[in-house]
Amino acid sequence: MSAVSRQPTPPPTSVVVASPSERLTETDLIYFSSASENTRRFIDKLEVTAARIPLRRGDDSLVALRPFVLITPTYGGGEGTGAVPKQVVTFLNDPRNRGLLQGVIAAGNTNFGAAYGLAGDVISAKCRVPMLYRFELFGTPRDVERVRDGLDGFWHRAPNVAPDTPADEGIDKEDCSR
Repeated sequence: MSAVSRQPTPPPTSVVVASPSERLTETDLIYFSSASENTRRFIDKLEVTAARIPLRRGDDSLVALRPFVLITPTYGGGEGTGAVPKQVVTFLNDPRNRGLLQGVIAAGNTNFGAAYGLAGDVISAKCRVPMLYRFELFGTPRDVERVRDGLDGFWHRAPNVAPDTPADEGIDKEDCSR
C-alpha cells in the first residue's frame, strides 16, 4: 500500500454574488446623503473612506462586504413618520447588508424636538445595533472629532463579527415610519 499525500482542505470562504447593477464595497463606513448633501459634507470633514448609498433609484445598488457603521440623516420634519430615508430602508432590506451592520450614527435637526436623530433610533432598535452618536445637520468641528475618535475606538473594541439578524427580519416602511 502506498502512502497518499493529502493537501489540507482550505477553509470555506464566503462568496458574495453581485449582479451587474450592484457596487461592492469593503469600507467600514457607509452613509446616505440626500440632495441637500448635508451628510456628505459631514463625511468629507471626517476625512475617512466611506461608501455612499445611491440617491436615485436607477443607480447601482450598494452591497457591503465587511462589517460597517451606517451614517444616515433623519427625515420627517419632526412628525416621527418616515424618519428613515427610503434608500436606507432598501439598503438594509438586503440581508447581505443588514447582517454586517454594526452600529448607526444619525444626523438630524434639533428643531424636530423628540424626533431629532430618530432614524438612528429606529434602525438601532430594528437591527439590534448600538446607536453610536447623533449630530445636527452637517455637524460641528466637535462632532467631527467625536465621531472620528469614537469610530476608531469602536472598531478597536468591537469584534469583527456581524450580528445575528435573521434574513427575514428586514426593515419595511411600516417599521421605519414608527
